[in-house]
Amino acid sequence: MSEMSPDTGPRRVVLVTGLSGGGKASILHALEDVGYDAVDNLPLGLVEDLATRADRDIAIGVDARTRGFNADLVLDTLANLRRNPALLAELVFVWADEATLLRRYTETRRRHPLAPSGRVTEGIEIEQEITARLREAADQLIDTSELPLARLRHLIEQHFDQRGQASDTRMVVSLISFAYGKGLPKEADLVFDARFLRNPHYDPILRPRTGLDPEVGAYIREDQDHAAYLSRIIGLVDLVLPRFVREGKKYATIAIGCTGGRHRSVYLVERLAAHLASRLAATHAAGESGLDWRQTVTHRELARGELARGELARGELAIGKQGIGEPAAAKLSLREAGVSEPGVHRAPGLQGEARASLPTESTTGGPSSRAQDGASGSVRNANQADGNGHKTTPIQAQEA
Repeated sequence: MSEMSPDTGPRRVVLVTGLSGGGKASILHALEDVGYDAVDNLPLGLVEDLATRADRDIAIGVDARTRGFNADLVLDTLANLRRNPALLAELVFVWADEATLLRRYTETRRRHPLAPSGRVTEGIEIEQEITARLREAADQLIDTSELPLARLRHLIEQHFDQRGQASDTRMVVSLISFAYGKGLPKEADLVFDARFLRNPHYDPILRPRTGLDPEVGAYIREDQDHAAYLSRIIGLVDLVLPRFVREGKKYATIAIGCTGGRHRSVYLVERLAAHLASRLAATHAAGESGLDWRQTVTHRELARGELARGELARGELAIGKQGIGEPAAAKLSLREAGVSEPGVHRAPGLQGEARASLPTESTTGGPSSRAQDGASGSVRNANQADGNGHKTTPIQAQEA
């Protein structure tokens, strides 16, 4: 058995499982690109032996095709790996909604492994049932229904690329701005609704700008409820993040949404990110321990706008409906905190400005329709079950 290196810390073992057609092979390829050994469809009885004998980080694909597949045995294997102090074992579950899976099977003309002579829907239902316990136990749940390949690869790099941070096992805090009309980020642990705040979309000068622009921020701050709402968001986040760290949570995703995902939500995410960065800096300066995390910021709709404009400029198909495994996957470069995306220029302290001409925010109603523009601020704990009884905790940003 290989021992833990004092320089690199525990070796990572990532078990990748999920629904057939969900994108497991794409995740294994992405892990291989960031330095992991990747093995797919290994007989379940060999997984533990291979993981303990490997001399570097390893990703192992396990699904319904695997010889001896059984969800309980997978969980037992995972538990054994976690008892080994030289290993850091994680379980990733990848899935997509039924309509997406059916489309992918139709396009590839492949048979479902659990319904070789029946309907694809039958195979999907069987597989959902036999993998339900794995989905519930997963450290990360990745929904690829509307996730472009480039965004999937970014997620894998963000959370598993250990080059330059080999011993960094801190919790990753992801802050996401989004548009309600484009769907909630399904990995969110906390969701805040900013649609009731004053909307810069109705100012013709501010409309083409974004929440990264100081003038947009000043406009939002003029709302009489802005300060109280931001204070309450910060207060709740300050309360729960230390508890997440103490509980050993690996990922925490906080999302703030508005109508178009370009003004109010972007501004509030930036303010929250600045606060959390300041809090960590103060903690480190005081020499305190036990409160630490890595922080990333994603402005989902701004990234979509950059992506679509870049595709159209090259005369290619825009990425709006592109999914895993489809051709001409566009490249997406999102930033971690303090690193700007192409075309979105940002300096520290919220002094940056979006220079690019981004698409106009989509909304309904007018300046007088404040009540229709969104309910009062709300918080949703995505650890609650969805309509099908599934958790919606894990990591996935719904990029399209």
